[in-house]
Amino acid sequence: MHAQLAEGRWQQLTLAEQMGNIGSEVSRAATAFGKNEARLESALIRGLELFDLTLADPRWKGRKSEIGRAREVFCDAVLGGKEYGTTFPGLQKYFDQFALASRRAV
Repeated sequence: MHAQLAEGRWQQLTLAEQMGNIGSEVSRAATAFGKNEARLESALIRGLELFDLTLADPRWKGRKSEIGRAREVFCDAVLGGKEYGTTFPGLQKYFDQFALASRRAV
């Protein structure tokens, strides 16, 4: 889905920009949760794709466990928080910090 990003543009973004973009998909998933299964699934697929692109970025090798855990709790939220009790509002607070940091850097 993110063909242009996978071709190298994603690796030009900072970690804050990457995580902020993932946060946009988290927000879309939160909006669709319990209301629109098709939109929830689309946001999940796009979000996981962005997580995977971020995990593949060699610059973040020291942050892979944090990024991987964020991916895991995103999946937990989509599945209703059954494993870790993850909520979308809690996740959005986490990702909002990256969006704010990204804006400050501009």
